[in-house]
Parts: sequence; C-alpha cells; structure tokens
Amino acid sequence: MKITKVVDKQSARQFLDVARKIYRDDPHWICPPDPIIEGIFDPRKNRYFDNGEAQRWILSDDAGNLIGRVAAFYDQEKAKNYDPPTGGMGFFECIHDREAAFLLFETCKDWLESKGMGAMDGPINFGENDNYWGLLVEGFSPPAFGMNYNPPYYKALFEAYGFKPFFEQESKHLDLTKPFPERFWKIAEWVMRKPGYTFEHIRIKDFDKFAKDVVEIHNAAWVFHEHYTPLTIEKVYKSFKEAKPILVEDFIWFVYHEGKPIAFLVMFPDMNQVFKRFNGKLNLINKLRFLYLKHTRLINRARVTIMGVIPKFQGIGIESAIFWHLREPLLVKRPHYHELEISWVGDFNPKMKATLEAIGANPGKIHITYRKLFHQTDHFKKATKVTEVKEKMNQ
Repeated sequence: MKITKVVDKQSARQFLDVARKIYRDDPHWICPPDPIIEGIFDPRKNRYFDNGEAQRWILSDDAGNLIGRVAAFYDQEKAKNYDPPTGGMGFFECIHDREAAFLLFETCKDWLESKGMGAMDGPINFGENDNYWGLLVEGFSPPAFGMNYNPPYYKALFEAYGFKPFFEQESKHLDLTKPFPERFWKIAEWVMRKPGYTFEHIRIKDFDKFAKDVVEIHNAAWVFHEHYTPLTIEKVYKSFKEAKPILVEDFIWFVYHEGKPIAFLVMFPDMNQVFKRFNGKLNLINKLRFLYLKHTRLINRARVTIMGVIPKFQGIGIESAIFWHLREPLLVKRPHYHELEISWVGDFNPKMKATLEAIGANPGKIHITYRKLFHQTDHFKKATKVTEVKEKMNQ
C-alpha cells in the first residue's frame, strides 16, 4: 500500500474519486458536490485556515488502485480548549480492510502530533459541526444534505484503532403526514397568547438585522456548552452567502420578547434530493438543472440544522411555538413535503432531546463523534453535559 499527500489538482481529484469508488454499489449514498468538499480545503474559502492547517492523503494498493482517503486538521483556538490539545480527522473513506484503515488513522495521528496535538476527534469537519460531523452507526438510509453517511463496518475500524465515543448525536425524523401531539399545540398556543411575544421569518432584504439577532441569540443560548466559542457577525455573513442559493425565507424563524431576540430556528430544503442526480459534479449543465429542480416538487423533505433559545426562556414552550409557525410554510404552502429531519442533538444536551420527544419525532439516525488520545497517560472523558457546565459556571 502507498499513502500519498494531496498536493495538486490530480491528487485532489483522486481524493474526491475515492468516495465514488467506495460507494459505487451503495444505493443510499449521495455524493456531496465536489466544489463544496474542495472549498473546505481551500484557504481562500475556509476561515478555519486563519488559525489552523489541514492536510489530505489518498491511499492506493500495490496495483495503484485507490482504496482510501482521509484528512487531518486543527484550529488553534479550538484545540487549546481541550486537555490535551485536540485536532480533528475526517472525510475518511476506506475499503473493508483494517490494515488500510489503521494506516490512514496513523498518518493523521503522526501529522497532528507533529503540530502539537495530543488527541484527535473524528470523523469531523474542518468547519462548523452542522455539516459532515460524526460517524453513522444507526439509520443507514439516504442522508440529508450535510449529514455524514458511511458503511456500517467503519464503526469496528474506528473502535479497533482505539477511538472512544466522545458524544452521541441523535437525529429525529418527523412525519409531516401525521398530526402533532395535541398537547404540543396547546403549549404553543399558550405561549403565543402571552403578551410581548412576536414571531418573524427571515427576510433577505433585512439580513443585516437578522444577522445581528443570530449572534445575540447564539452567544446567549450556547454559552453553557462545553468549550463554547462566541459567534461573530463575520461568520454569519459567510454562512449566509454559502446558504443563499437554497435559503427559503419562511423556513427560518426568529422569536422576540418585547422586541428582544430570544430564539431562532434554521431549516433548509433537503438539496440532497437534487444532488443525488449529479454524482458530485456541478458543471454548467448540472447547475442549470439545479436551478430548475430546486423549484419543483422533487424536494419533499427539509432539515432543521440549528435551533436555539436563550436560557431565560427555555422550558416554557418557545420551541413549540416555533414549530407552530412552520405549519403554514410546510403543510399549507408546500403540502408535498412529508418529512422533517431534525439533525442533530448531542447526548450532552438533555433539554433539547426532551423537546424532540415532546413533538413526537421518530428515531432517525445516530452518529458518534469519537476521540482518540495519543498517549496512554492522558485521561479520557466524555463531553460534558450542558447542565453540568451551567452548574459549574453558576458556582
């Protein structure tokens, strides 16, 4: 076997092609658009290169056939929040062969260790955790856009190498053809009758206002998450620019109390239902097809990527009221939509898990974010629950 760095256009194309070879007989896999994956490893497009590095490799057998790939990366700001400093690995694809997988894992370990890291999480993204994060271990059905998909045998390869579950990520599926629990709507209506609450969906022409609201809500709602990093307005603008081609205004909702932003929900149409026709290629023809198909009834499911409520207003039914406002966009204006994926909620966030149970969402998929410590002397511990972080900060 031969492992080679991705250093030029040819090896970058091979990195993308590995996935197409691994999944060529898997009917559930949907190839992410090549430009999106390439953009993650482009310092001109990915702000995480401002404080970090990334390296990719491809693996070939003795006959020169592509049999695997992987990437390793780190962000100094995130890495130093952990003890030991922790980098990441991801975009792992490999044939069902332990020796090949271990070579890919060991290459990541060696590179990250040379950069001062003492552990690595994986498989994760060199970016935010709403996309390409975690190893799929349950629910091997077609993935929503931005969600990792992999063969079942990857779990055994990761754990045999010494990766341990850092946290579990659960995605729920909501059948829109079935009624919500009546109690859920009663809570929503009770919240909306209370004075001072208003609800608005995003308006692209007023994006500057909503961007500021996102930052204010996020930085209050996520403060009790372990190793929380404040969101900046620059990050929001970049995310908006990337998401604008698939953004639907009445899929993104904000809640205000006496004019102050207190909660938001972000949902997108599942563009994988379009991208599955392109095999990763976004040439001119496919770009034109995309513009046409995204306005047809081909897309009949959506994905909630993030929802947050600032602590003062948690536990009083704000989430129920937000879902109430999704009824018209989904059930009235787009009755062909039949499924909503809410992905994902970590096992470190018990309050949000309870909310998903309350709306009657069905089990969908489970991903696991693993951590591998490089030295036996280091002590492994799972991700800290939000409630535990809050208790420590309030002491």
